[in-house]
Amino acid sequence: MNKKTALLIVDVQFAMFCDENNKLHEEERVLNNIYTLLEKARETKTPVIFIQHTEDGGEYKKGTKTWEIHPKIAPIEGESVIEKHTWDSFHQTSLHETLQKEGIDELVIVGMQTEFCLDTTCRRAFSMGYKNTLVKDAHSTFDSEDLKAYEIINHHNRVLGGRFVQLKYLEHIDF
Repeated sequence: MNKKTALLIVDVQFAMFCDENNKLHEEERVLNNIYTLLEKARETKTPVIFIQHTEDGGEYKKGTKTWEIHPKIAPIEGESVIEKHTWDSFHQTSLHETLQKEGIDELVIVGMQTEFCLDTTCRRAFSMGYKNTLVKDAHSTFDSEDLKAYEIINHHNRVLGGRFVQLKYLEHIDF
């Protein structure tokens, strides 16, 4: 990948990891994979942008513990944190302007929740002209009433891959 690439980390917030009765699919492995990518990006001075979901109340209320980005991957000085209020990381945020200012045209996308914010952000980024890579083993979700989490993840990998994103495993990501 070239210097116009950024790592986009979507909604890896403490709230995703708090409910002992409703666990993210392979949450430890996925979090470790995101951490590995973050370290690779930092080592190569690849820009890192964190997206942080924010709501007026509940577990994503600004300033609460559950709203915070997971401490394992906490941003460091110089890394952008962009708050969003919808599933779309671009909608009414400064993400596009931030990417344009840095000359970024390729995104490596990881995070939560596969069928909501991750899916919406991948599609919107594609529509805006970005070349996207979705890291297959660095996004997750929860079981739903109808489907197991791994089924949701596999479905979205199939639907997004080859259309809106290029799919790659962690081991094949080079910054």
